[in-house]
Amino acid sequence: MKTELLITEKRTGKLWDAAPCVSTASYTTNRTGSPGKFTFTLIKAGGISFVEGDVVRFSVDGQVVFLGWVFHKSKDRWGIIEVTCYDSMRYLKANASYHFYGQTAGQILQQIAADFQLPVSTIEDTGYPIPSLLEDDQSCLDIIEEAIQQTLLNTGKVFVLFDDGNGLSLREAANMKTDVVLGDRSLVTNYKYETDIDKQTYNSIKLVRENEETGKAEVVEVKDSANIARWGLLRLYQTVDGETNTAKMREQAETMLSYYNRRLRTLSVESLGVLGLRAGMMILMKIQGLGDIDLDQYVMIEKITHTFENEKHTMSFDTLAI
Repeated sequence: MKTELLITEKRTGKLWDAAPCVSTASYTTNRTGSPGKFTFTLIKAGGISFVEGDVVRFSVDGQVVFLGWVFHKSKDRWGIIEVTCYDSMRYLKANASYHFYGQTAGQILQQIAADFQLPVSTIEDTGYPIPSLLEDDQSCLDIIEEAIQQTLLNTGKVFVLFDDGNGLSLREAANMKTDVVLGDRSLVTNYKYETDIDKQTYNSIKLVRENEETGKAEVVEVKDSANIARWGLLRLYQTVDGETNTAKMREQAETMLSYYNRRLRTLSVESLGVLGLRAGMMILMKIQGLGDIDLDQYVMIEKITHTFENEKHTMSFDTLAI
């Protein structure tokens, strides 16, 4: 395994290859809520010099793993430097106020990216114009993620926001399937399997809309009586936009019930590393005797950390809803 860690010092234009000085590096991505994060540890040698804002590119065997900027440094008395870098999604943590009407998540992303002068890459059409999205003094990342969540709850489709190295990208998870196969006979060294109905499980969806003309609330509820008998009543209560009609409310509630009305299965995996895997991708997992199931299906990566140390590449990742 050959690694290359190039740091471009903006002040002087110098290019440093810090790989020979690096003892360990890790790259983490999450499906929602945070930018790609790259950390590394080095012992300063020679004239290498860099500061916050300088550009970092990390490659393994010629394949670019991370491209971003230095955001944090620390150094101890022994000269060991810890560095934290983020990709362009980090700049979406800035707060702003936006009012969108009839725009898709992709259009919302493009407008925010243009306002913050961030490059965009592949933006897939979600096919769902959000009636209204009114956000005041919220982080841009949260605003975009809310648009993605509204798309999920109304279409059942999962879209993933990430920096693909060329700019901000929005893609449907179903289009991010890989040919990677992982399992108890292929690369996996350890795993932890959990089931619960505690975190994101609902067997009743109740949507409420205020009717300004009548002064009364209009309510739509869909539920699964069989699962209520098994688990007790687990209700999700939400208010909806006043322009949403009753038929649309019922359609949305049924889509939400189909998504949330299940026992949540999570799988945390440790394995040998595979370059190119990131959160939001779909991989084929095969594990026999997992517990209540024999796993042989595609799962979505929720969070993944690649670790590069002592010329070895390992990874740990979490999946949901298997």
